[in-house]
Amino acid sequence: MNIHKNARTTPKMRAFIVERHKAGETPRSISSAVGVSPATVHKWLRRFAHEGISGLEDRSSRPHRLQIIAKAEQYETIEVLRRARQPFWKIAAKVGLSPATVARIGKSMGLSRLSSLDPKPQIIRYERSAPGEMIHIDIKKLGRIEGIGHRITGDRVGQSNPRSKKQGGKGWEYLHLAVDDHSRLAYSEILPDEKRASCLKFLFNALRFFKRHGVYVERVMTDNGASFRSHLYAKALRRLKIKHKRTKPYTPRTNGKAERFVQTSLREWAYAKPYQHSQDRKADLETFLTHYNHHRSHFGINGNTPISRLNGNNLLRHDI
Repeated sequence: MNIHKNARTTPKMRAFIVERHKAGETPRSISSAVGVSPATVHKWLRRFAHEGISGLEDRSSRPHRLQIIAKAEQYETIEVLRRARQPFWKIAAKVGLSPATVARIGKSMGLSRLSSLDPKPQIIRYERSAPGEMIHIDIKKLGRIEGIGHRITGDRVGQSNPRSKKQGGKGWEYLHLAVDDHSRLAYSEILPDEKRASCLKFLFNALRFFKRHGVYVERVMTDNGASFRSHLYAKALRRLKIKHKRTKPYTPRTNGKAERFVQTSLREWAYAKPYQHSQDRKADLETFLTHYNHHRSHFGINGNTPISRLNGNNLLRHDI
């Protein structure tokens, strides 16, 4: 057992106390010499008298007898009642234990929170069978860079200042991105806003990018942002004969492949190294996309690269 760093006595010191007492010294004189109270000297002398040399060793501070020890049947009753969503104070009254004891037993069973009583929702993973059957489109807002920020320096002075340009801040720029559901082939670009014109511009550029790689898009999935719900956006997709699907509100897992690409972009590009200016970060985007699409192995497609999953078998073609 580890001895406390400020402990006054150790097993050797306790044996020394016993030896001094055998030599005829009084407990008071021993306590003065050792630097402990007479009561402590008496304690170790009693331990030695009853247990011998083994009584001078450290031992657990756990009490010899516990006041309440729940029986096996009480454990079972607590679990059954708790899974029936009974509160601990009601369970305590039924099993004859204190609410604190029942709560402690419930915590040890992993039943402390009511949310843990609900069955875990089944994780439904899906993947389109061919490239172009669906692409996921999303937008991520990025703060403009004018000098190295707190993510690199660690200095958060002034970080609570307004970001908006109207309030004197540096402003924002917007990363528009598209990911193919089957191959994970990705395209993104930085635009000044997330308004309808920018969203349409990105849509056309993304479709051209996918077409250059032999991917002809059949469906587009977006969130429910105002620009994606606009009549012009819907009209553009109709003219291109592309179906428009929207995510379920407040359910980011519906668009999970785009959300995952956002996190990868932030970690491996946007905040991967210090940039002096937003233009430096923007210039590095094409290099990141090339690495992501051609060289970076993807866990979701068994370690393959997105470009390796393209097969060019899409039947639906569009002229952009």
